[in-house]
Amino acid sequence: MGLTTISGGGAFTNTNISNINSNFAYLGSLVLANPFGVNWFVDGDNGSDTYNGLSPTHTVNTNVGPRATIGSAISSANSNDRIYITPRKMSAGATDPSNYAEALTITAGKSGLWLIGLSGGPAQGNQPQIKKGSGTAPLLTIQSPGCVISGLSFNGGSSTGGGIKLDDDASTKSAFGTVITNCFFKNCVVTAHDSRAGGAIWWASTGGAWQVNISNNQFYDNVGGISLTGTSNDRPKDIIVTNNIFGGSIDTTIDSYIYGAGGSGFNDISITYNTFTTIKPTISAGSIALYMDLTGVASGIVAWNSFGGASGTYGASGNAAKIPTTMGIAGNYQDGALIART
Repeated sequence: MGLTTISGGGAFTNTNISNINSNFAYLGSLVLANPFGVNWFVDGDNGSDTYNGLSPTHTVNTNVGPRATIGSAISSANSNDRIYITPRKMSAGATDPSNYAEALTITAGKSGLWLIGLSGGPAQGNQPQIKKGSGTAPLLTIQSPGCVISGLSFNGGSSTGGGIKLDDDASTKSAFGTVITNCFFKNCVVTAHDSRAGGAIWWASTGGAWQVNISNNQFYDNVGGISLTGTSNDRPKDIIVTNNIFGGSIDTTIDSYIYGAGGSGFNDISITYNTFTTIKPTISAGSIALYMDLTGVASGIVAWNSFGGASGTYGASGNAAKIPTTMGIAGNYQDGALIART
């Protein structure tokens, strides 16, 4: 089957696509043939949870049309399905996106599920934003393997559950093989001033969740960016963190950008080609106040990253980043200088 373009902003507007179901998957601005699962559509302004969710547009006097909430689509979806989410409409002069005010869970039994925001890139206001506004639940909890999260903004403002929680006990639930890409994270916090408790993307205290890829995202003003809170069940292995941008208000919000010292640490982690736009965090009463703390990591590398600070040390006892001797350090730069292990 050929390619079909979805055009326009906001609601899905292509009238040639009246009842897309299991035959397509979204990539960029194209719909591509995909025989492996059902496509679901979410439109918070024009949809309804009484619609079947199998079409981007509503057919008058029928139940054909997009769902109104992401949670409804997740509940109906099965393994290898795709859920496409359109941004909510914003009024002229808007300074914050309209939200999907939901706390979401991809429960066990939905392996390979994709959540895809229809967006041009990781910028708040360009993507569908998930912001529930209160409560202690994460914005998204993942309990199935092989899921892909792409093109969504996660704003933890006024809530304390963090952004995406990888909830894995390798028995009744698993989050290994998760890919998180092209997303925006802001204001994500679990415990004020303490990135050890969680953040924008965080592992449950059980650990697990191997082979996670976190790439091409933007992190702004999160107490914790990426956080490993514990490893009581298993140490996460083969973790990729690449091509992300970390920044924000270092003196009021950020405790650390990457905290990998929870429990026994990661078994292997590659942190490459990331940009840290600020000097190291200087948050008042912060628990870590470093670019990263990787104490206890068994193996891995920190390579080809750029740090905004002009001074600081990087090593097992570094005052900018704690990087143990079990990890390589190669080709990193701070303002005006190549970083050497100290």
